[in-house]
Amino acid sequence: MPTITSLGVGSGLDLSGLLDELEEAESAKLEPITEQKKSYEAKLSAFGRLESALDSLRESATALNDPETFQALSSKMQGDAVSVSTDNTAVPGRYQVEVSALARSQTLASGGFEKEAKLDTGELSINVGDKAFSINLDDSNNTLEGLRDAINSEDAGISASIINDGSDKPQRLVLTATETGEANQIAVSSAEAGLQAAFGFDAATPEASDMRQTVAAQDAQLSVNGIAITSASNHVEGALQGVTFDLQATNAGESDALTLSRDDGAIKDSINDFVKAYNSLQERMSSLTSFDAESGAAGELLGNSTLRGVESQLRNAMGHVGDGDVALLSNMGVSLALDGTLEVDDEALDEAIEGNLDSVSAFFAGDEDSDGFAASLDTVLGNLLDEGGTLDTATSGIDTSIERLGERYTSMQASIDATVDRYRTQFADLDALVSQMNSTSSYLTQQFNSLNAQMNQ
Repeated sequence: MPTITSLGVGSGLDLSGLLDELEEAESAKLEPITEQKKSYEAKLSAFGRLESALDSLRESATALNDPETFQALSSKMQGDAVSVSTDNTAVPGRYQVEVSALARSQTLASGGFEKEAKLDTGELSINVGDKAFSINLDDSNNTLEGLRDAINSEDAGISASIINDGSDKPQRLVLTATETGEANQIAVSSAEAGLQAAFGFDAATPEASDMRQTVAAQDAQLSVNGIAITSASNHVEGALQGVTFDLQATNAGESDALTLSRDDGAIKDSINDFVKAYNSLQERMSSLTSFDAESGAAGELLGNSTLRGVESQLRNAMGHVGDGDVALLSNMGVSLALDGTLEVDDEALDEAIEGNLDSVSAFFAGDEDSDGFAASLDTVLGNLLDEGGTLDTATSGIDTSIERLGERYTSMQASIDATVDRYRTQFADLDALVSQMNSTSSYLTQQFNSLNAQMNQ
């Protein structure tokens, strides 16, 4: 039987088109699996969006669970000599800050050297504050550039550079302490007389060599409400509880005024951030469970038992009752609307923060005897969001279902491929058979025609 390389060529039948139609019909068996997989993937995506909204709510609740949130301060500095930053330990009050001296780093400069001048060889000992190191000069590095690079490579609280002063011996080595303050003074010495004469420096005998001090090390001098303070740095921490001063300039005789006051606006913002996060979550859940009767469109989690459980747990958590004067969210002007979202009465919230902040803080952050609303809510959210929690269990189940559908799809595809291959083989056999029959028919027709012609002669 002849081999048919293209279906229908031998027989003249449209076997290739017929095979395509059969393959398309067989492939339709995959559509239910594909649709079911898309449905599961849509649910998985929906749970991802729900988890994101729950995470945002948890983040805002975490801020309200911190007592420091309710100790926020605002700072106002009158004057340009000092800038300030505060933390939660700062105490409200008014402070006069006078800066009489800024902290400075010491700078030393050598005498002049000609370009490419060779230095004596030997060891230089350098001290910067409580740090000490040595530089060994030999034939490979006994130039100003070599000495500069060797000092900088130590990274030991001193920087070296070369300045060209334009004279006949223009190159001068400049050493600068990287830290300000009198405690970070530089001392240089050498047992080699030439090196000692060129670079040696001791504050006790500042003119004993060619090295000169061009900027003296200096501590910052300031006073806060008349109390003198000394600092090695212009970044002054700890001088005033919870306040960091950054000294910018001196203002002797004209002190800057610092006012620290409770930042009720920041406290209110934290509560409003929680309300926004909660309302955003409610909107997300409403979207996921929506149904449009006119179009028939439904949210991905409509009727989902996991989401119903989430809603139930959140409703219970929002009913938290505290022990103080502010026992409910509604006591501070935060109430539940008919659509499930929270509404804020700004006037009532302002009044609660201004007049009863301790109770507001205790409601959210709790006290020594009991957890507050935020901690209770965090426990609920943890049960929903943490590993092994409600959402993790639900999404793991969906992942498993998607994986099984993938296996079913692969198995079904293999079955379809096998069926189509069987059809192809059968069609190839049919094509070859019909082709052979056509060939036989043509031969017989020729023979009969020839015979008829002979008989008619």
